[in-house]
Amino acid sequence: MSRTEKIYKPALEGKNIPILTLDNKWHQLFSRMEKTNEIISCENELNELLRRQGKLNSELKEIKKLKKKFMDDIMTSADILDKEPNNKKEEKKMEDSKRLLNECNEKMESHEDELIDLPRSIYQKNQELMLATMEICYEVIHTNAKEIEEISAWISEVRKELKKKIIRKQEGEQKNKELYAYMHDIFGPDVIEMFDIKVVEEKKG
Repeated sequence: MSRTEKIYKPALEGKNIPILTLDNKWHQLFSRMEKTNEIISCENELNELLRRQGKLNSELKEIKKLKKKFMDDIMTSADILDKEPNNKKEEKKMEDSKRLLNECNEKMESHEDELIDLPRSIYQKNQELMLATMEICYEVIHTNAKEIEEISAWISEVRKELKKKIIRKQEGEQKNKELYAYMHDIFGPDVIEMFDIKVVEEKKG
């Protein structure tokens, strides 16, 4: 059983996951890491489902408007035909309105059926994208954790070495101070001054 099936999928059960491609935080995740081919594919498919849903809803609104218009036209034609039973032009208009009304009903039914199924498809594709996202996040976290551990070990060693160097530096400074004081007591300040000048000149040379 893969990590996705064993860990991530059960973790998502019952959770209200936002539509990832509409979530700015999800997009920010990939400002510092690359999307896998699987994520790109899922993202495109999810966006296509969302676009389809939006298109169907927009078209459904327009169809409902047209349906109301054709129903009004039929009522108007019916009123006219009550008064003028032999009005062929109005009969034709009424037949056309009925035909167009039936077409509207068929389109509405088709759109509504598809809109019933789309939320489930969107949910499933969003879950698939979330699982792929969790997979890559885990990989990045795992890689970073390993690197952090290695850097921490390096820092620990450097600190130990630095501590040793500081102690050696302090010991050296203390030893020089003691030697300088000893020489000062034996040879006197004049000789020590000449010695200091020579040391400075040697350093410059």
